[in-house]
Amino acid sequence: MADHAPHSATPESFEVRILRQDGPGQPSYWERHRVNYEPDMNVISVLQKIAARPVTADGKKVTPVAWDCNCLEEVCGACTMVVNGRVRQSCSAIVDRLLEEQPDGIELQPMTKFPVIRDLMVDRSRLFRALTKIQGWVGVDGYYDLGPGPKQSQAAQELRYPLSECMSCGCCLDACPQYGKIELEQREGESEADFERRKSAAYDRSFIGAHAISQVVYFNADPIGKMTAANRLDALTAEGGIQVCGNAQNCVAVCPKSIPLTTSIARAGRAATIHRIKRFFDR
Repeated sequence: MADHAPHSATPESFEVRILRQDGPGQPSYWERHRVNYEPDMNVISVLQKIAARPVTADGKKVTPVAWDCNCLEEVCGACTMVVNGRVRQSCSAIVDRLLEEQPDGIELQPMTKFPVIRDLMVDRSRLFRALTKIQGWVGVDGYYDLGPGPKQSQAAQELRYPLSECMSCGCCLDACPQYGKIELEQREGESEADFERRKSAAYDRSFIGAHAISQVVYFNADPIGKMTAANRLDALTAEGGIQVCGNAQNCVAVCPKSIPLTTSIARAGRAATIHRIKRFFDR
C-alpha cells in the first residue's frame, strides 16, 4: 500500500495584516490582528470575527474594520479586495488555501485603482461611469407590454452568455497596467475635494477598461442592442477607448468568472476598426 503524506497540522490561530485608512485622502497604515482558526473559513468570516472583537494582535482596542459585501456567493462583485497580493473576491477566498499560499498569515488591502472610502471599502463609481459611457443597456420605448422579443440563434446565445456573467467587480481593472495610468499632482491651494473631482475626470478620460469593452460586444450582439451599436463603437474609439489596451492579458487572468475578456477585446477591436473605416468614407 502506498504511503500517504500526512496532512499539515492546522494552526490554532493565524495573523491577519490589514491596510487601513480612516477616510478619503487620509494616510494608510498597517494593522495586525490574530484570529482563531476554524474549518471552512473565508475572508469575510475572518473580517466578521475581527469586527466582533476589534482588538489588534498586541491588545489595542480599535474601531472595527470597514469592508463591503453583499451576496457572499461570488455574484454581486461587492467584496473585491487585494488578498495576499492578488485582487479577488473575498467571499470565495478560502482561508485554508490562502494559508497554503502564504503560511505566515493573510494580508488584506483595498483595491488600488479606486478611491478608498474607508479601510477595505472603495468607491467603484468610475467603473459604472464607463458602462454608462458605452451605453451598457438595451433601450426600450416604454414599460407597456412589448410582446415577445426577437429570437436569438444558438450561436448568438453561446457568444453572449459568458459575457453576461460580468458582475462589475473591478478585478480586471485593478490588475490592468493601462487602467488609471494617469499622472496628476495636487495644485497649490487646491482643496482635497477639487483634486478628487479633477482626478475622477482624468480617470474618465483614461482607458475605459476590459469590462466595458466586453459589454460592448455583449450588447452589440443583442438583436435590439444592435440598433444602437454605432453609439457604443463611437464610445469605444473615443479618448481612452480600445486603442489604449496594451494586451497585457492580466484581466482574463484574474477574472473570477473566467470571462473570455481577451476574445472580447479582439472582437471589439475588429468591429471598431471596421466602424471607423465606414465613418471615414461616410463623411
